[in-house]
Amino acid sequence: MTKKEKKLKSGYTTGASAAAAVKGAVYLLVHNKKKNFVTIPFLSKGSVDIQIFSLKEKQGRVFCSVIKDAGDDPDITNKAEIGAAVSIHESDKSNIVIRGGRGVGRVTKPGLEIPPGEPAINPGPREMIQQAVQDVIENFEDRKWTVDIEIFVPQGEILAKKTLNSRLGIIGGISILGTTGVVRPMSHEAYIATIRSSLCVASAIGVRTLYFTTGRRSERFAEKIFTSEPKEAFVQIGDFFGKSLEMVSEMPFKHVIFVVFFGKAVKMAQGVYHTHAAKSNLSLDQLSCWAYERTRDAELSDKIKQSNTAREAFFLLKENHKDVIQDISEKIVYSAAPYTSPHIRLKSVVLDFDGEVVAEVELNARSGIS
Repeated sequence: MTKKEKKLKSGYTTGASAAAAVKGAVYLLVHNKKKNFVTIPFLSKGSVDIQIFSLKEKQGRVFCSVIKDAGDDPDITNKAEIGAAVSIHESDKSNIVIRGGRGVGRVTKPGLEIPPGEPAINPGPREMIQQAVQDVIENFEDRKWTVDIEIFVPQGEILAKKTLNSRLGIIGGISILGTTGVVRPMSHEAYIATIRSSLCVASAIGVRTLYFTTGRRSERFAEKIFTSEPKEAFVQIGDFFGKSLEMVSEMPFKHVIFVVFFGKAVKMAQGVYHTHAAKSNLSLDQLSCWAYERTRDAELSDKIKQSNTAREAFFLLKENHKDVIQDISEKIVYSAAPYTSPHIRLKSVVLDFDGEVVAEVELNARSGIS
């Protein structure tokens, strides 16, 4: 490791945070003692000690919260307060009831792991919460309790506006997520999970044509072009060109249309599985070669090669060499084909930086360009 490199810190999920809040509350109710921190086992391996942020009892209920720590992962819920309001009463049989409170979204569309009408608390976090309760009461086998749990996130509604939750049909707050409990810095798992959830919702409501964009801006332009399509048909795939197509193959979609700006288009045209800048070197060199093959203009080719960005190269081509951009659009659909099923029709729409269409090409079920 060089002096400039820094080992990135892992963190824990909203699910692990919720489980910690529950454990702190249940411990106070059962043992009449306050914990400063609790230990939460991950669903994979290992565990984490999570500090209690707030703990108070009111009218037989205990309110406990922690501060979620995502480590060095860029997570919008990092430093958010995640809490649980818990009550316990003896009953004929043991039961754990998990509900969503303020700031926890509610599922309104089919296709997700949680059915419509339920709070957006995924199976992993539910398992962690149940385990947290069992860890506290396991020595009281002779007693049976109903444990009533309400998960809350004070800033959840505000945080949810920065997510794709509304597109997925999760209304009123954030999702309580986590497959293992641990957040690994810069991992791609969460984004891929969001793409998969978007595809599941789209499939469940009958969408068969998808519009793949790489971010909010390209998505807004795509929605203006394809105005009759439902919002669920538009999926932000980020840098996950190949992975998104592979997931489409597992579902009953028939048509995928890429709506992208020129920079991402060049990387997709090269068949780059993951189109982050760090993952696709020499894209301008390749564009320079393609431009020369089409135009035989050595000066233009050299200018493209010397460009600082794809945006700069785009403006060299836009006025007099749109055929090169059209070639890029064609290469996208041929590069996409190996990543998905042969029955999927593929189309690429390349936008300029004002959202206008400058090239589009469709591949009809591998039969050829239309």
